[in-house]
Amino acid sequence: MADPAHHQIAATLIEALPYMRRFAGSTFVVKYGGHAMGSAALAEGFARDVVLLKQVGINPVVVHGGGPQIKAMLDRLKIKSEFVEGLRVTDSATVEIVEMVLAGSINKQIVAAIHAVGGQAVGLSGKDAQLIEAAKLTRSRRDPQSSIEQVLDLGFVGEPVRIRTRVLEVLAGSEIVPVIAPIGLGLDGHTYNINADTAAGAIAAALHARKLVLLTDVAGVLDGAGRLISELSAAEARALLADGTVSGGMIPKLETALAALDGGVGAVHILDGRLPHVLLLETFTEGGVGTKIAAG
Repeated sequence: MADPAHHQIAATLIEALPYMRRFAGSTFVVKYGGHAMGSAALAEGFARDVVLLKQVGINPVVVHGGGPQIKAMLDRLKIKSEFVEGLRVTDSATVEIVEMVLAGSINKQIVAAIHAVGGQAVGLSGKDAQLIEAAKLTRSRRDPQSSIEQVLDLGFVGEPVRIRTRVLEVLAGSEIVPVIAPIGLGLDGHTYNINADTAAGAIAAALHARKLVLLTDVAGVLDGAGRLISELSAAEARALLADGTVSGGMIPKLETALAALDGGVGAVHILDGRLPHVLLLETFTEGGVGTKIAAG
């Protein structure tokens, strides 16, 4: 008599088969960060998910963050850093540490994790093959006392102005998963630290990805009563931003999602990276996890 566990495996594969067919040949850009990166068990699960996506014919492109690890290194080296409007002010000393942590230790840890579960990966930064051309990010805020608009100097914090996808297109036809650190190079020769969500959105748009997946530390987009919103149109997402329903860290994620949709990405999924195998759950089932945002 067959083991009931084998029947369950077979049933799961049968359920997933239509999704495998639907997404075969598609590109998914996945922003990886937050708690999912800090837990060894979740990190291994994420690596397994990425390898499985590649094995069933999907082209995953991983873009990662690393804020907590950067902070830990700066603290260790006794380098002070400050945040303005949620962005780390990055001077010349800090940007060297940011690049070392992102493009060095974190990037290679993710690559090694993918190798450990049977996949193949290559670590890149936005400097490699001129992948991310960046420019200095400018921000301004109004002084509450004088009502004068002030330009904020964030140092070497940048934003993508051009994505050259050739290296990613070459890797798409191979068994190798690209793992990208969000470091860009400016035409001025300077290195720029780029928000990982922003970098992932720009890369997804340049690749015309089927999906942009943002892994977060929350369930997804919540309504005014704190309930999860499973699906949103772009117009509804803009309305949530306009009326203040969303706040804090979800604001830049929604802004990234809308820019990606405007750039031609098929859909954006904001998922709770604290859930084991959430990437596979969203891809190969009828959903019910996180928030899907589509054009319209």
